[in-house]
Amino acid sequence: MGVARFEPFAGLRYREDIDHEAVIAPPYDVIDDDDRERLAARGPYNAVRLEVPVDEGGDDRYAVAARLLREWQGAGVLFQDPEPGFYLYRMGYRDEHGRPRQTNGVLGALELSAPGEGDVLPHEETTPKAKSDRLQLLEATRCNLSPIWCLSLAKGLGGLVRPEGPPVARGTDEHGVHHRLWRVTAPALVAAVTDLVASAPIVIADGHHRYETALAYRRRRRAENGDHPGPYDLTMALMVELSEEELAVRPIHRLFTGLPDGLDVVDALSPWFDAATASGGHDRVPELMEPGDALGLVLPAGRGYLLRPRPGAFPADLPDLDSSRVEVARSGLPEHDVAYQHSTAAILSRVRSDPGAAGLLLRPATVAEIASTAHRRERMPPKTTYFHPKPRTGLVFRLVDH
Repeated sequence: MGVARFEPFAGLRYREDIDHEAVIAPPYDVIDDDDRERLAARGPYNAVRLEVPVDEGGDDRYAVAARLLREWQGAGVLFQDPEPGFYLYRMGYRDEHGRPRQTNGVLGALELSAPGEGDVLPHEETTPKAKSDRLQLLEATRCNLSPIWCLSLAKGLGGLVRPEGPPVARGTDEHGVHHRLWRVTAPALVAAVTDLVASAPIVIADGHHRYETALAYRRRRRAENGDHPGPYDLTMALMVELSEEELAVRPIHRLFTGLPDGLDVVDALSPWFDAATASGGHDRVPELMEPGDALGLVLPAGRGYLLRPRPGAFPADLPDLDSSRVEVARSGLPEHDVAYQHSTAAILSRVRSDPGAAGLLLRPATVAEIASTAHRRERMPPKTTYFHPKPRTGLVFRLVDH
């Protein structure tokens, strides 16, 4: 297996006197139409105008993003750093219990490798999603607008990327998460980060589709350039140490709809789970799950249950993950639709309003389980993990061809 190459790059950034809270945005895949409108209303330079562009003035959305990127550079709104560097990135937030937490990472350019070729490993299967949109945007702008999020199995990266001095960019998002960015060009620290990241495999935590898009773009550019190497061989990535201190891993729950009228969901799941009625109804299921060994089932009319896996009901080689168990149990249900939702409140709200809905509340995968799966070079089921908080788009961009 090849070494994962992680390099500094000369970032494209907003002028430092610009209010970064007015220009940063979430990643494209969590922005709906209302979010897009709200973010664009913050000002003419919000990154959502590049990340989720819209048709304008007779130009299609991709041409609009490319034009805006050029115009903002020409006006001095965006400038490129004079030399390559790494960008230390800290996200400060409070967890679900109100405790202060921090995620420390480093933004750099990660060499792309096709699945099975190198030490960049997907950590879960992906659900089908059109990739042509991101590829067309990348081809038009020739710019990595938002980073993929990677986990380094190398020990010590979290301690190595502790920043010094004032940040070059900072902003607080709508969830109260404090985002701060520092630029690092000191040769010794740059070399230390590069060497440490290269010493162990890397797991893609978030951004599988963007990574696959970058691979497709690399293939196209290589075909055009006689297979010569270039900046398109790498993509912007946020590298975070795979450790309990640096990560907050949340579950992604399942909402089932379209089940047959009158189906006894508890009975249908009984081959795999023992069910105990939750005292206090489905609103109390999340807190009753907290001690540990049960999934939650929430049904209309306020019904709630704690589901414990039946001994011997699942294959012996099945990963010790709620998402794996749910995939097996789903296969025994009548035909239905499934939606993925990280918000417990959203699941409960839907079940209250839809008499044909059922919600399965999962427990989060642990950092140890993620690491173990990565070391075995296996993948978790789709939508197993939700990493929180999400890096913002707009703190730094990476030009791919310039």
